[in-house]
Amino acid sequence: MSLEDLRSKLLDVEETLSKYIVGHKWLLRLMVVALASGGHILIEGPPGVGKTTAARLFAQLIGGKFRRIQATSDTLPSDILGSYYYDIARGSWVLREGPIFANIVFIDELNRAPPRTYSALLEAMQEGRVTIEGVTYSLPRPFLLIATQIPVTAAGEGTYPLPLLIRDRFAYSYRAGMPTIDEEVEVLGRVDVIDEATLSPIMSQGDIEAIQGAVRKHVYVSDRVKRYIVELVDRIRRSEELAASPSTRASIWIMRGSRVLAFLEGLDYVAPDHVKAIAPSVLSHRIALKPEYEVEGLNPVDIVRRALEEVEVPKS
Repeated sequence: MSLEDLRSKLLDVEETLSKYIVGHKWLLRLMVVALASGGHILIEGPPGVGKTTAARLFAQLIGGKFRRIQATSDTLPSDILGSYYYDIARGSWVLREGPIFANIVFIDELNRAPPRTYSALLEAMQEGRVTIEGVTYSLPRPFLLIATQIPVTAAGEGTYPLPLLIRDRFAYSYRAGMPTIDEEVEVLGRVDVIDEATLSPIMSQGDIEAIQGAVRKHVYVSDRVKRYIVELVDRIRRSEELAASPSTRASIWIMRGSRVLAFLEGLDYVAPDHVKAIAPSVLSHRIALKPEYEVEGLNPVDIVRRALEEVEVPKS
């Protein structure tokens, strides 16, 4: 299959999703970027704005298995990973696979879960595998985890900010807001179709693997663009407002996300504009502000925008 055919399939997935999901255009773009780059997505925002529906329909379009997990204060690692039970008929212990064994795993309100549960996700997100009772199991391919967190200020008791350790494992983030009046009216017009939607796959697992390989092999990132990426991240690290700064993973995911954006445009090279487009989604959730600056209303996105304005853009 040609590069153009692979690109067309990826764009078809995004376009089909847009027929069912009102607004959230950048989230739909991030989903295909995450699929093509092998990353995971963290979404912050209120409930009831279409996040679960987007993930479910996305799984259908890529021919993948979808599982949803509702995190609560008593969610255990075994509720996600699975556990062993004794099968009397077989006379042996058998693994009952948890919902993590799917292609698209949607974890709602992750910041309601206890820290022990977060740790159960680290190996899955980083290595694409899980270890249960000392035995390691590979997860299905592709594996994409989409998690939501409710803003702590609006969520009430029992919800806490996600630790930086787990936030850093998410390649991209998206802040979902409430729909505008026009968008909500449009939702009402589509709701019956959305509720009954069962979409045919546009691509196969082989297509996805081919797309991931094409992005890595055929989209060039020059040394100047790589330095631009690192200088952006370094500028943020040197900001006095930060209590915690982005790790090297931030630079890696900016590069990987930029390559997919270039691929979607039919280009075989990454331009600074691709870096500028993806940088806020990679960096914002990796920034922790000092309390005194949070009180003043400063936002991580402000820090990213300032860095984009201050760091010199390489000339082509």
